[in-house]
Amino acid sequence: MNFVVPDFYPAAAEIFVAVMALVIMLASTFARRIATALAYYLTQATLIVAAVVTVATMDGQVMLTFSNMFVSDLMGDFLKLLIYFSVAIALLYGRGYLADRSMDRPEYYLLTLLMTLGMMVMVTSNHLLTLYIGLEMMSLSLYAMVAFDRESARSTEAAMKYFVLGALASGLLLYGMSMLYGATGSMEFSGIAQAIYHQSANSTVLVFGLVFVMAGLAFKLGVVPFHMWVPDVYQGAPTAVTLMIASAPKLAAFAMAMRLLVYGLFEIAEHWQSMLMFLAVLSIVLGNIAAIAQTNIKRMLAYSGIAHMGFVLLGLLSGVVDGDRHFALNAYSSAMFYAVAYVMMSLASFGMIILLSRAGFEAENIDDFKGLNQRSSWFALMMLIIMFSMAGVPFFIGFFAKLSVLQAVVAAGYIWLAVLAVVMSLIGAFYYLRVVKVMYFDAPEDSAPIHAPADVKVMLSVNGLAIAVLGLLPQGLMSLCAYALIASL
Repeated sequence: MNFVVPDFYPAAAEIFVAVMALVIMLASTFARRIATALAYYLTQATLIVAAVVTVATMDGQVMLTFSNMFVSDLMGDFLKLLIYFSVAIALLYGRGYLADRSMDRPEYYLLTLLMTLGMMVMVTSNHLLTLYIGLEMMSLSLYAMVAFDRESARSTEAAMKYFVLGALASGLLLYGMSMLYGATGSMEFSGIAQAIYHQSANSTVLVFGLVFVMAGLAFKLGVVPFHMWVPDVYQGAPTAVTLMIASAPKLAAFAMAMRLLVYGLFEIAEHWQSMLMFLAVLSIVLGNIAAIAQTNIKRMLAYSGIAHMGFVLLGLLSGVVDGDRHFALNAYSSAMFYAVAYVMMSLASFGMIILLSRAGFEAENIDDFKGLNQRSSWFALMMLIIMFSMAGVPFFIGFFAKLSVLQAVVAAGYIWLAVLAVVMSLIGAFYYLRVVKVMYFDAPEDSAPIHAPADVKVMLSVNGLAIAVLGLLPQGLMSLCAYALIASL
């Protein structure tokens, strides 16, 4: 058997991040006095350099390496850049929060880089094995981060729930992957697609495998009925960790869905389309209704996130139209645009919670936002923009994200599905507007001034304004999502 030396060039960013994770681990060991600050700045520098390397190695062509287990394409590169950006912002928002609670330790930044590396492997996978390795690298890092506050029983409980349910979901996913391999004789997505196309796969085993794969995928996206962990983990984890869970991993989960369903299993789309429809409807309905009853804003945003992921699934299932490749690309790009918009809004919303929190006080309840306009009219405006965008009020990015998905759903012929989504969005607007109401019309319970580092205030302002500006000018980001997919499919 001849050994073929793989081409390391397309994987330069992944290799760099892996090496820097080891560097940070060693540097933190030998430079104990400045270990935390060194780990933070090295991590941020790693993300910046990784973005530069990703752009430098981007040539618009689909490249395969490592025995076709790794694929470099525009979709993967675009999502990697967004992952770097969101992780860097999450670290910036969360550093002061962690320091106030004596959790600002080098290990946190090491786990963050390993989580980032796992997400990078997920978005560049062309093989079931590498996809699973990337998923587990991300998941194991997140389990440890949720339990990072060792003195908190609530965080420990949340981490145990996340770990046990995550292990179950990983087992289901792995079992489904083994059945896909048994049915098709290949673990490469292109090989699986070809086996199904040429009808050489065992259809019964294939569909059973698909069911298990969909269960694992639904867990990672946090959609009904595999959503049980989401509200408990969001509430129990330190807010800086909740911010991390609610942002970049959603992009990696979207990439996982695209690689598995569109690149590998598109020929049996009639099966997974109906499954996605079931998951999407349940998620949108339960997420919006359950969020109404929440008084804890982290739990409210958790159920809100479940509903938003339902909209992403609507975009994915709408792309299955026989013979219309252009329409499919529009539907998938609308799903990607929605995922990107949700990550922007999620970063800003949890960033606001961190901004209002301080040592010994967690701004976790909706009542903690009472009278925010009297304390800081600027950040009340930022929170208003975030809540309006999440509710889908024109003209913010959340409105155009919903509109693009609904257009794809209507064009695919699912009028009833679009009507249901609109009705549930109107119902869901209640709990977003409730936050706006307490900020502007209720008297503040806490008149303490808002203290936060200048860089956090500036970035949070930029984040909020970006949500507003991209709502007025969404076409550029929409075009980027469409172009990345066109060059990759």
